[in-house]
Amino acid sequence: MFLKPDYNLKSIYDINLEELKNSGIRAMLFDLDSTIMASKSGTYTEEMLGWLKKVKENFFIAVISNNKNPEYIEKVKNISDFPLLFNACKPQTGPAKEFLQKYDLKANECALVGDRPLTDILCGKLLGCTTILVDSITADKESKIVRLVRKLERCSIKK
Repeated sequence: MFLKPDYNLKSIYDINLEELKNSGIRAMLFDLDSTIMASKSGTYTEEMLGWLKKVKENFFIAVISNNKNPEYIEKVKNISDFPLLFNACKPQTGPAKEFLQKYDLKANECALVGDRPLTDILCGKLLGCTTILVDSITADKESKIVRLVRKLERCSIKK
């Protein structure tokens, strides 16, 4: 299967928020690990917190994550001031659809942002969201094997 995200960007900070707003997007749904937080770190950088604050000026924001570690989830909940969905089972859409209904969000008014084509982007496509693929925020610190896996996974993207 070939996937084509609506936007394929190097960095999450390259997202054109004004363009999304003008196109009718009113909610930004973020993957957590490697998208807005270093994987399994349980902390946001100051730069990310500043950027998320800017995003919240014009968009509803939330996290949709496959993570199911109870201790980690609690740690993230304690430092996040926006809705969080864990154990989302992406690319399956059931939990995400329920989440959208809970917050009265229409999929076509949401952008799903993530670093993985086969989970984040596929889930977004199946939901009917605008999809934004970004590179890991810690790409420069990832091991060679992780970078290789990411490169192979991106082979599923239709250019």
